[in-house]
Amino acid sequence: MSTVVMEQRKKIHPHKFTLWVGIGSLLMMFAGLTSAYIVKRNQVNWQSFDLPPFFWYSTVVILLSSGTIYLALKAFRQREMKRYRNMLLATLLLGVLFLVFQLLGFQQLWQKEIKLTGNVSHSFMYVIVSMHAAHVLGGIIALLVLYAKAYGKKNCYF
Repeated sequence: MSTVVMEQRKKIHPHKFTLWVGIGSLLMMFAGLTSAYIVKRNQVNWQSFDLPPFFWYSTVVILLSSGTIYLALKAFRQREMKRYRNMLLATLLLGVLFLVFQLLGFQQLWQKEIKLTGNVSHSFMYVIVSMHAAHVLGGIIALLVLYAKAYGKKNCYF
């Protein structure tokens, strides 16, 4: 094998590198928000409140979607196109259900008069949950692209 080919194999693909940079950025953002939350919650003016049940339901849904996307990857590697499409669709629907539960959770907060402004504890919760919902929305868009490609003849290897 030539030296050029061996050097090419050692290099990371630009898309994979971009993915890792994105993951690192998201990790840093959520770590920063979490550490700020930990510091701020020990202040005198902090007001604790119970999260609406829909936020807990959405946690279960997002964990289930991790399982379905894993099964989709496994099906893709095994060249089982029908199962791959079904698992992508299940992941997509779970992502949408997550966002619906988030909206219902926010409705419950609004009914309890817990608003974005006025209290730092409320603001932290809104920012963290909103950023995570935006992240999931980006995942849903990516899943829509994958799902469309799974039905395309040009990109189908099965």
